[in-house]
Amino acid sequence: MNSAKNQPPLHLATIGMGSNLGDREATLREAILWLGEQSGNRLRSCSSLYETEPFGKADQGWFLNCVIQIETSRELQGFFRVLQEGEVRFGRVRGERWGPRTLDLDLLFFDDAVYSDAELTVPHPGVAVRRFVLEPLCEVAPDLVHPSLGQRASSLLGQLTESSRVVCLGRPPVVLNRSVII
Repeated sequence: MNSAKNQPPLHLATIGMGSNLGDREATLREAILWLGEQSGNRLRSCSSLYETEPFGKADQGWFLNCVIQIETSRELQGFFRVLQEGEVRFGRVRGERWGPRTLDLDLLFFDDAVYSDAELTVPHPGVAVRRFVLEPLCEVAPDLVHPSLGQRASSLLGQLTESSRVVCLGRPPVVLNRSVII
């Protein structure tokens, strides 16, 4: 019996993505496609690409960033493990903090969960203070309410004093058509 009643509940995961090594755009595109193909996942939305100056460590190449939303039947920890697997799959080597990387997958929000352990904090602690996260987030979910702060993403962006350079390239890494990746 395959009725909707027997399907696991879907969760909405919001992911910040970034890359500043190799073919940045291809890496982001391929990672988005890979995430959407994982069991229980469906890509719901994808922002445009944003070219952003590095955060936390200036002496490295600029990043390409975007934000995606995925509907998933996985629970929080299982979904986080998929993100970690994706980083490794696309060549991420954890070295210095805020250093260069082929792929960064940050779990920004998972439904309205507030959770923290030694490996994971949701909402991501940097969401409210990083322009390279808030600008693409506001493109796909301006009314998303930060569950700890009680403010919409658009309000957080409006209050932001951080002034790093963020340039919208005006094109998404993938195109969505009725939730189907073309």
